[in-house]
Amino acid sequence: MKASTVEIVVVGSGAAALGAALTAAVGGAEVLVLEKSESLGGTSAMSGGAVWVPCNHVARAHGLSDSPEEALDYLHATAPEGWAETEAPLWERFVHAAPRMLELVDAHTPLELEISGEPDPMAEHRGGKLNGRTVSPRPLRRSVAGAFRSRLRPSTLPNLFTYREILEHGPYQHPVRAVLALLPKLVHRLLTGARGQGHALIAGLVRGCLDHGCNIELGTRVVELVTDETGAVVGVTVERPGGREQIQARRGVVIATGGFEWDDALREQHFPGPLDRIGSPRTNTGDGQRMAARAGAALAHMDQANVYATLPTRYEGRIHGMPTLFHAAPHAIVVNRHGQRFASEIDYNFGEFLDAREEGTGDPVHLPCWMIADAQFLARSGMFRWYARKLPGWMRRAPSVASLAALIGVPAAALVETVERFNRFAAAGRDEDFHRGESTWERFKSPATEGNPGPALGAITRAPFVAVPVNRSILVTKGGPRTNADGQVLRPDGSVIGGLYCAGVAMANPIGTRAVGAGTTLGPCLTWGYICGQSLLRSNR
Repeated sequence: MKASTVEIVVVGSGAAALGAALTAAVGGAEVLVLEKSESLGGTSAMSGGAVWVPCNHVARAHGLSDSPEEALDYLHATAPEGWAETEAPLWERFVHAAPRMLELVDAHTPLELEISGEPDPMAEHRGGKLNGRTVSPRPLRRSVAGAFRSRLRPSTLPNLFTYREILEHGPYQHPVRAVLALLPKLVHRLLTGARGQGHALIAGLVRGCLDHGCNIELGTRVVELVTDETGAVVGVTVERPGGREQIQARRGVVIATGGFEWDDALREQHFPGPLDRIGSPRTNTGDGQRMAARAGAALAHMDQANVYATLPTRYEGRIHGMPTLFHAAPHAIVVNRHGQRFASEIDYNFGEFLDAREEGTGDPVHLPCWMIADAQFLARSGMFRWYARKLPGWMRRAPSVASLAALIGVPAAALVETVERFNRFAAAGRDEDFHRGESTWERFKSPATEGNPGPALGAITRAPFVAVPVNRSILVTKGGPRTNADGQVLRPDGSVIGGLYCAGVAMANPIGTRAVGAGTTLGPCLTWGYICGQSLLRSNR
């Protein structure tokens, strides 16, 4: 078997992987990035590009105050019960490392970052902020990625728009108006190859990595971690067109391979029950999790994921999930299998409610779930109607709520009562059950106007009445090897597996299904990549 040697091997090419590679390369290390597919950027390239970074310098330049202590307070105040027992040291490392990570990215890549203007989704909690923690990239020409310009992974999202433009102009709700408002910019981007969101993020990170001497290989699958007699990881075995080869890693290996949601057996084991769609690359098959487990790693948080609602679209010739908040529009609600609402549909963590599990069995509490809406919703939702055509039979129509209940198999009396109760709330301008539209986040998404104190509601009264499934869609899983605060992978007894690091959603991510802000997948991904890179630079191997 052929063999070669480098200092650091990074497995994967998303934000976590490139964050680790960039950090180590800026520090003078020799870095090899290995991506098994022929496309670069993984789930990050398909994303909206929002990055949640407390205490960041971009917000500070706008006069917005923050501190690691406030960010840590917020993480503790909003975490699921019991998480602090295992995650507190990682949260503390994150809040101090994240701003330094962003400064490094700003200094060593062509990325230009802007604040999104969004509040923390649970801003009412201790340490929450009304603005500044979420940043996103301005448009960037794909040509900055050099030889990889045509290898950036395509996205299902309209990445001619930036993340901030999506918020400000609402192309999903008002596509024609949004395009007309930004027409000169959009045309310029089409002509120059500039893109926003995840494409800009990955293109900028790739440029930074290349400028600092990283080697990036596509179509190279890592199939095994190579260990020495002590159990430490000293390299990887890869599959290339010419056969298998060993690559020795003098300092260490970073696993940043993404989630396992496309491995049917793993997904069904950890996410039993109905699934609508998956929104990540089909290459997210759990390679890193399995290799780490074979090397002796403890796996954790395997039941955590970025859970969302998605519209059906086509990607690589097959049905795929495109994340949108279509279910949060006025004149629409979501009900469970009993025909009852169970949360505010605009709650940023609505996916966590969808994914609620029975204690003991782990079976879904609410699924299958359905969005119930009416003709008013359809009239306001041109994009929804467009994507509904991509999956014939997905949308059900009926002349009454009771007949709609029969079509979808929920109790008719319960559904009729739920809709009537919601309609009374809409008429009064207040949701007495789940306070939809009342939190800081929900007011930001549905601001009240004079004469319309409850714009987040909207009665469901006009036929045809419609229903579509709103079950779990998984954008990416967030479980994997347990790590310490330096990104080192741990065994079940808490000892360190020498030479092995893990970052991003391939690790047992310290922020799971419950997100603490827009960008709390990418923010921790980049930060844990940075932490791994810093740790590797301190390694004396």
